[in-house]
Amino acid sequence: MKSSLSSIVAAAVCSGVLGSACAADRAPEVVRGEYLARIGDCVSCHTARGGRPFAGGFALETGFGALYTPNITPDLETGIGKWTADDFWVAMHEGKSKDGTLLYPAFPYTNYTKVSREDSDAIFAYLKSLQPVRQRNREHALRFPYNQRKLLIGWRALYFSPGEYKPDWKQPPEWNRGAYLVQGLGHCDACHTSRNFLGATNTEEGMAGGLLPVSSWYAPSLSANRESGLGEWDIKDLMSLLKTGVSSRGAVFGPMAAVVQNSLQYLTDADIRAIAVYLKSPGPDDNGDNRQLAAMLASGAKIYDTHCKSCHGSNGEGAPPVYPPLANNQSILMSSVTNPVRMVLNGGFPPGTEASPRPYGMPPFSHLLTDQEVAAVVTYVRQSWGNRGAAVPVWEATKARGLPTD
Repeated sequence: MKSSLSSIVAAAVCSGVLGSACAADRAPEVVRGEYLARIGDCVSCHTARGGRPFAGGFALETGFGALYTPNITPDLETGIGKWTADDFWVAMHEGKSKDGTLLYPAFPYTNYTKVSREDSDAIFAYLKSLQPVRQRNREHALRFPYNQRKLLIGWRALYFSPGEYKPDWKQPPEWNRGAYLVQGLGHCDACHTSRNFLGATNTEEGMAGGLLPVSSWYAPSLSANRESGLGEWDIKDLMSLLKTGVSSRGAVFGPMAAVVQNSLQYLTDADIRAIAVYLKSPGPDDNGDNRQLAAMLASGAKIYDTHCKSCHGSNGEGAPPVYPPLANNQSILMSSVTNPVRMVLNGGFPPGTEASPRPYGMPPFSHLLTDQEVAAVVTYVRQSWGNRGAAVPVWEATKARGLPTD
């Protein structure tokens, strides 16, 4: 989904090895803006394959259709040449275009709103310094009703609160720098957090991992917990992975490889370390695995009480042979959670036989429960009444929802 390295080189002639040769010819704000644009990986989304850098036209495929990124070169007619720094700040901070049009959140203004005005102005100064490219923007190709922009009013009311990043003064400056980069320009949760059916990130889960739409790559947990996150990683290994794409613990592939190639490799060691420190450390309101699991189990218990208890019993005892027990049920406790997750989503019926011509079945809940709720209730069943199954990642429900029902 990212542009080629040749496009990146063309987009930033004065970066990397060449930076020392021509940085003196540009204003300090422009040089800093280029660096900040690297952190945001702006060129990757605003460059079509084989196209001119920052001229837009890149197709962002989503579950709702395709969005085509706009031209952000300073062309007066087709780009942002007539924009002011105030216009750009409103787009970054409030998710609104120059004419007041509400922007689709594929442009991650839900993260960019945390960027400071000073940094926003620097990025704008850099974009204004680019060579203008005359290329008109393409219309989005979203399905109805997602192509009705007025629906964004409700989406924003539910999922968007504008506001710059506020430092946590209980944390050291390095931690706060990392938090600012990860939560803001880096927009890491855009991939590493699961999304609900309206495409909003499930912020209450933190960066516990998420399945990328369309591409079906899984972005792993970036939380500090030891079970599935970065708790056991050494800072140096994590820095190496972010900066070079490889470390003694593994390597990056898929979309993350492009992020390292186009963005992270250009960051200073100090900023890479700040990101690693932030990702390694629990946040001020994060108690790690126990807090997350407790919330998941509490949610699962409520769902079970509402939808499952009447058939499977208060203690998972069931009513055999009509309703199977869930306590000490090996089909529930297998290492793979695919079967129980699919049963919750799609339901199922035993075969009709001569001895049992009209068996009872399990109704589907895919239309009632989100992926988060499916994962929560299956986790609750796997960890109640003496069951000792592992928690279910949300991405397992997301993956299973797209599988054939038969």
